[in-house]
Amino acid sequence: MIKVLITGGAGFIGSNFVRYMLERHSDYQIVVLDKLTYAGNLLNLKDLLNEPRLTVVRLDLCDPGVAEVVSGCEFVVHLAAESHVDRSIHDAAVFVRTNVEGTLQLVECCRRANVKRYVQVSTDEVYGSLGPRGKFTETSPIDPSSPYSASKAAADMLVQSYFRTHRFPAMITRCSNNYGPYQFPEKFIPLMISQALANQNLPVYGDGQNVRNWIHVTDHCVALDLILHRGREGQVYNIGGPSECANLTLARRILELTNRPKSLIKFVTDRPGHDRRYAINYGKLKKEMGWEPAIEFEQGLAQTIEWYEGNTVWLETTKNGEYREYFKKYYLHTAAERA
Repeated sequence: MIKVLITGGAGFIGSNFVRYMLERHSDYQIVVLDKLTYAGNLLNLKDLLNEPRLTVVRLDLCDPGVAEVVSGCEFVVHLAAESHVDRSIHDAAVFVRTNVEGTLQLVECCRRANVKRYVQVSTDEVYGSLGPRGKFTETSPIDPSSPYSASKAAADMLVQSYFRTHRFPAMITRCSNNYGPYQFPEKFIPLMISQALANQNLPVYGDGQNVRNWIHVTDHCVALDLILHRGREGQVYNIGGPSECANLTLARRILELTNRPKSLIKFVTDRPGHDRRYAINYGKLKKEMGWEPAIEFEQGLAQTIEWYEGNTVWLETTKNGEYREYFKKYYLHTAAERA
């Protein structure tokens, strides 16, 4: 068995990636390291917790016990992060601790353990904001606008420095906005869906003309798998799709698909430093590995709405915090338990 560590594996992208890897690679033993903060939800993995090829370890990235978890792992995919921009504006310190200090500790542990392949999962937000034209490439300047994106940019630079200094076998990915099942309902698409299903107002920042480049989480998982196995060490790979959409347009489309009135849209005060537009050029990934997004946005959006409609228990327990009680019912290896 090949041992693969996935940090943040109880989160949105992480849990989808765990599912993908278990299904795709029958000879892989998956280890999930997750602090299980508010966005780390074991309900995302509930049906897999008895899978013999899956181990869940509850641990902070800054805990010295990370070295023990990393030991014996051949591959590491680092997804764990504080990722909500609004939260970073109110409290940047936790983002620096997790995204920068946590990444440093993980990378150093991986280097000492002679990990064979490491993927740093980052974000297109490190590039900052685009004007009405053009797309981010891997050589676009790093120009973060929020404490969140600044902390991710710093983590990227640390990983890059380890490659250059230690020849650490790392690759960095920068993906556009994800959507799909198991996404925490503070993010735009699940927030709009959950509000619409509850017949409550859909809060849209500013004039609603901020444009995002959307990719289904399954397409992201396929790209991560390819990069983990075929990516060139020391390289950055952009992951994205052709689906650009203004927030207001997307909110209106979600209302149409849920048969709710457009009067539910409520414009709210814009957040500070709100990037106007993101767009990704994924030509490098397409050229080197033949990757392209397979799920068309309209189809994926309809499937995502259907998933939330069919998983109302998950949605409600996640929104009201009851999902945290589930942690107490499942044994997790914590630092205290190991001591």
